[in-house]
Amino acid sequence: MYTPAITGTGVFTPDQVITNAELVTAFNAYVDLFNAQNAAAIDAGQITPKAHSSEEFIFKASGIEQRYVIDKTGVLDPQVMHPLLRQREDDEPSLMAEMALDAAQKALAKAGKTAADVDAVICAASNLERAYPAVAIEIQNLLNINGFAFDMNVACSSATFGIQAAADMIRSGSIRSALVVNPEICSAHLEWRDRDCHFIFGDVATATFIERSEDATGSYFEIKSTRCATEFSNNIRNNNGFLRRSRPDGVKDRRDMQFMQNGRKVFKEVLPLVADHIAAHMDDNNVETTDLKRLWLHQANKSMNDFIGRKVLGRPPEPGEQPNILQDYANTSSAGSIIAFAKYSDDLKDGETGLICSFGAGYSVGSVIVERRG
Repeated sequence: MYTPAITGTGVFTPDQVITNAELVTAFNAYVDLFNAQNAAAIDAGQITPKAHSSEEFIFKASGIEQRYVIDKTGVLDPQVMHPLLRQREDDEPSLMAEMALDAAQKALAKAGKTAADVDAVICAASNLERAYPAVAIEIQNLLNINGFAFDMNVACSSATFGIQAAADMIRSGSIRSALVVNPEICSAHLEWRDRDCHFIFGDVATATFIERSEDATGSYFEIKSTRCATEFSNNIRNNNGFLRRSRPDGVKDRRDMQFMQNGRKVFKEVLPLVADHIAAHMDDNNVETTDLKRLWLHQANKSMNDFIGRKVLGRPPEPGEQPNILQDYANTSSAGSIIAFAKYSDDLKDGETGLICSFGAGYSVGSVIVERRG
């Protein structure tokens, strides 16, 4: 048995930003167009008029102030309201692979390693760009990595589930190292025309390099334990897929072909699930709340994270104990907890313990207990 360790992380951040003010201006212009075009049906009571959004509403509901996206021109066009992405040729790198490549190279550089040191690539993301060939294999090819690669999808928990899969393979001795990459183009599966969710997501890619602790060339985070759990729920769902054209209404722009959630039910059901999961994981590994120096949580909603932090620690988290990047990045699905870890982990001292946790559709929840070494 070997000891897996996180020795490098990387974050790719798009260069385009949409502020709440920009988003509200575009959304309200769309609402005005919709209500004007459907005025007769609205007056007849056949269609409900759409309501304006506001910066105050967005921040109160989420804690989000801005988000990074691959393309803002389409999102901010009231006639379009979705990103406009160039169709790439099959012999060009796909957009997801290109984003992941950037994050992966940064993770390897931080670990002091090269592609020659990688045995496996796991592309773990909430919405993959295509069914096949696996995006992970394309990333493997772009990096010129020997070994194997595969895709996995556990929605917002994909990163922690990918870390568990990599850690288990390293622990067993079947591989020496793995790259877990999380390219998330959330702007493409968000319904920007829905007031209840139009502000939630942003785009990003993260990468985590995991290897045997004995191969680490500097300080690292030993993976002490991982734990994953799932429980079926329809409260967060996206019905898009390759069977779409086979159905009678398959060509229509159905609302359920984008991100959908019952926010109140999610809040009520996910919070105790996650808090209990973390508490049990810590208890089974003899980790006391006083031992936990850092919580790197999934970045979905500030109120959710504040609640989980209070439940886990038994008190409100002190500044820095539970870092949020939500205000800058918005919800980036599986990548959120890894962004927080990448940006707010270097200050931990030798022997200090932290916990990475992601949660979301499924329902799914994954947690990783780590200890700083060196």
